[in-house]
Amino acid sequence: MLKQVSVKELAERLQAENPPILIDVREDDEYAFARVDPSEHKPLGDIFSWADELDKDKEYMMLCHSGNRSMQAAMLLQQMGFANVSNVTGGIDAWSVHIDPSVPRY
Repeated sequence: MLKQVSVKELAERLQAENPPILIDVREDDEYAFARVDPSEHKPLGDIFSWADELDKDKEYMMLCHSGNRSMQAAMLLQQMGFANVSNVTGGIDAWSVHIDPSVPRY
């Protein structure tokens, strides 16, 4: 079963001693407009290219605009053998509302 995390949990985990790697799967223009730092930009459409570059032993949290594309990415990575992957529910839109209002909404 795919683990879901809230933006509040993401914010806490990013401040922790051993933070997860946040992967933003939105398109280039979306990432240029608004993003959570630190994050790695890896568009969902290219997942079969970049998934091989990831370390299966690390923890990953997937982020998109609302949580739908990131859920797809997380499920695909699970199917590829990544055990420690989760989806950020509500995506960057929820991040803007609940964590950092300086991140533009769209």
